[in-house]
Amino acid sequence: MADLIVIAFDNEKDAEGAYEKVQELQGDLIVQLSGLALVKVDEQGKTHVEHPGAAGNIGLGAAGGALFGTLIGILFFVPFFGLVFGGLIGALFAGIDKTGLNSEFRSQVKESVTAGKSAVVIYTVKLTEDKFAAAIAPFNGKVIKTSLSEEDEKALIHDLAEQPQA
Repeated sequence: MADLIVIAFDNEKDAEGAYEKVQELQGDLIVQLSGLALVKVDEQGKTHVEHPGAAGNIGLGAAGGALFGTLIGILFFVPFFGLVFGGLIGALFAGIDKTGLNSEFRSQVKESVTAGKSAVVIYTVKLTEDKFAAAIAPFNGKVIKTSLSEEDEKALIHDLAEQPQA
C-alpha cells in the first residue's frame, strides 16, 4: 500500500522548509519515498514543480516515476512530457475515480493549493506517522492524504503504459 500525501502551505518559505525536512526524514528512515515534489503556484496561477533529482535518493523505477509524474500532472494540471494529454485523461480518470485519488481528494487539493500557495507532494510506501507528523508540524501545513492499494497502483501503471506516446 502506498500513500499519496499533499501538504498545502500558505507560503513558499514553509513549503520549502518542509520539503527539505522530508528529505532529511528519508535519510533518517522515518519515511521511504517513492516520489517527492515541491509544487509552487505563483500569483498568476501558474504551477511550478521541483524534484530533488538523483541526489534525493528517491526510489523511483521507470513505471513508478511515470505514475508519480502523471499524478502530479492530474492533481495540479501540469503538462507531462511524452504523453498525449487528451487520450490520457479520458482513460486514466475512469480508473483513478475507483481509487483513493477520487474526485473528492482531487477537489481538496485544488481548493488548498491556489495562487500564491505551495505544496509538498509525497508518495511513500513506508512512513512512521508520529515522528513524521512531529517533524512537519512546525511548518503549519494542511495535510491531505489518500492511499493506493498495490492493485490500484498496478492498474494505474498499466493504464498509463497503454497510453500512446507523443
